[in-house]
Amino acid sequence: MTFEGFPVAALDFYDDLELDNTRSFWEKHKHVYAEAVRAPMEALCAELAEEFGPAKIFRPYRDVRFRKDKTPYKTHQGAFVAVGAATGWYVQVSPRGVSTDAGFYRADPAVLATVRAAIDDDRTGRELERIVEGLRAEGWEITGDRLKTSPRGYAADHPRIDLLRHRSLTAHHDLGFEPVVHTPKLLELVRADWRRLRPLVEWVAARTG
Repeated sequence: MTFEGFPVAALDFYDDLELDNTRSFWEKHKHVYAEAVRAPMEALCAELAEEFGPAKIFRPYRDVRFRKDKTPYKTHQGAFVAVGAATGWYVQVSPRGVSTDAGFYRADPAVLATVRAAIDDDRTGRELERIVEGLRAEGWEITGDRLKTSPRGYAADHPRIDLLRHRSLTAHHDLGFEPVVHTPKLLELVRADWRRLRPLVEWVAARTG
């Protein structure tokens, strides 16, 4: 299947699902999900696979076992190309349009300690600092779960304390509702975004295995 963009029906589907997140709605409209959301995402990932690797396309069902919110379905569709421990590239379609991301999304304590040691090191830490600041200067949103205080063992006046506080670190670009998301040209925008984020992904992957 050739990627032709995400149709308007994909965004409308998630708009409606946010209002009526029930099994009855899903059963009545699951053909829209299959045709307007899942199939285009599979086609997009297939086009990108040769350069970036195969993607995991996430299931639409929420794990509600330990959550107060028992709504059964995710109100977005994401796909992730992994190159390390919870590290890699991500693309998503939702009621807010299309977005791209990359970085590391979570880390167990041992992996996080390794990442922080690399940030602490002047050579590798400054390299990451240059990558992140370059992305921020271009308009990328630098996101992730962050400590409010300094991590144990690091001084509050460390020159890279803001990076050390991250327990996850990603760069985010929101394409939103731009008309291009409904066209084949979206493929090249996602490809360009992922290429731009390769230095960040490779820096983290080198430390997380």
